[in-house]
Amino acid sequence: MKINAEWHSKHKMPKNPTLDQRVKWHIEHVRHCSCRPLDGKILEEIKKRYRHTHQEFWIFFNVDDHKALALWAADCAERVLPFFEEKYPEDTRPRDAIRILREWVNTGKFSMRVIREASLAAHAAAREVMEKDKAACFAARCAGQAVATAHVPTHALGPALYAFKAVAATHPPDIKAAIIREQDWQFQRLPENLREWVVSAVKKKQRTFLPPSIRP
Repeated sequence: MKINAEWHSKHKMPKNPTLDQRVKWHIEHVRHCSCRPLDGKILEEIKKRYRHTHQEFWIFFNVDDHKALALWAADCAERVLPFFEEKYPEDTRPRDAIRILREWVNTGKFSMRVIREASLAAHAAAREVMEKDKAACFAARCAGQAVATAHVPTHALGPALYAFKAVAATHPPDIKAAIIREQDWQFQRLPENLREWVVSAVKKKQRTFLPPSIRP
């Protein structure tokens, strides 16, 4: 275990800290330093408060996992992108968002302005076609959520969930079966160490994101 002395020098634990302060300090600590494992009580408190959030993600995973998750999000978004591009081939905003996410994974160079603008542009593309073509709209939403994964890991859940809506909006003969096939495709491509966490989070969010009639 290696100590990040510079981080510790700038981030002292407050004197007589409250539980909230301890939790927040330890979440930031695991993101920047690996000098010691989390205390059992703090770990359980974080799980209780932040299940399936980006705070919990950083307890169990690292930067490499974040990038692997981003690539998975890009794959999920790219899989349904034809629903948008076949109708609007001249609008590159959703594809640009996915490209920018892949560039971040490859280079490690992060710009909040670039990521934010790419995400907003893809969502703007979604809004412009929302009423006349819901499948295209949801495909563009996938791209907007995917690129935001570079900032917050849990945005990776968005492309998976919006892909279900995109598939449903194409009105397949059996909507639920089509969504299950899409879900299986997604889950099979998850890195082994991320699978349990992502699958659990996606299935939990399905309960509110999808209507019961088409929920897997």
